[in-house]
Amino acid sequence: MHTDETRRGAIEMSLAMLMSGTIGWLVVSSGQTPFNVVFFRCVFGGATLFAACAVLGVLRRQFFSWRMLLLVALGSVAIVGNWLLLFAAYSRASISMATTVYNTQPFMLVALGVLVLRERVSMSTIAWLGIAFAGLVMVVRVEPAVLAMPGQYLEGIGYALGAAFLYAISSIVTKRLKGTPPHLIALLHVSLGVIMLSPFVRFDQLPAVASGWIELVVLGVVNTGLMYVLLYGAIQKLPTAMTGALSFIYPVVAIVVDWIAFGQRLAWLQVAGAVLILLAAAGVNLGWRIVPARRATAN
Repeated sequence: MHTDETRRGAIEMSLAMLMSGTIGWLVVSSGQTPFNVVFFRCVFGGATLFAACAVLGVLRRQFFSWRMLLLVALGSVAIVGNWLLLFAAYSRASISMATTVYNTQPFMLVALGVLVLRERVSMSTIAWLGIAFAGLVMVVRVEPAVLAMPGQYLEGIGYALGAAFLYAISSIVTKRLKGTPPHLIALLHVSLGVIMLSPFVRFDQLPAVASGWIELVVLGVVNTGLMYVLLYGAIQKLPTAMTGALSFIYPVVAIVVDWIAFGQRLAWLQVAGAVLILLAAAGVNLGWRIVPARRATAN
């Protein structure tokens, strides 16, 4: 029974990461501004998550409190800002590079854990951080002549780093919401996102063709609502190590989709830097040791 549950969780996690890897393609293909894309992601995703929460029976008063709503509001600001920055980075630094740099977020989370939660950091984590930084330098220092908007490349990298930082903040906030169903948290995040983004939506620049609307609906219903249902279901079934390992399907799929859909070809130094960043992120997520643990000395 336990094996069947783990297998089901692995399938759910893999599907969620495959969906996540196609988000950049939907965002760029829609031709909409980041504010428009995130707004409609929240609208269509919110409708899907509301249905999921109703089916799961988590729309109950017992889960609500003023403390919970305050933390959810803070998390919503972080996650919506995260989407805005990441989506803005796609058209500037390419989907491949934005996704790769975005995967520095485990290190942002470690840093916030040290500062906010007073968590201890191992020497191996510090070593992985150094490797990730070296990879980031390799990515940034390459002249991106092949990219769609070379002049805005560094701006895109900055947006991706900002998105990673906001994601880490949302993770820290969510850790303090133990006991609150994750599907309900996601529903409230996107619901508040609709309210926050309404003043910034360019309703005069909505898609003029059906394909643009289809991409926005798919992004909201499939790549947000359904993806969160699969993701949270998988997290409840899988060991942490397996969750961390399967999460790297996302950046690999994003890079492949960027290559197939937009012909994005990276310079060899960029590829090497991306590999170092993803390797370091895997090392942190999976707890790989590259610095031997100190042995206790006998008295």
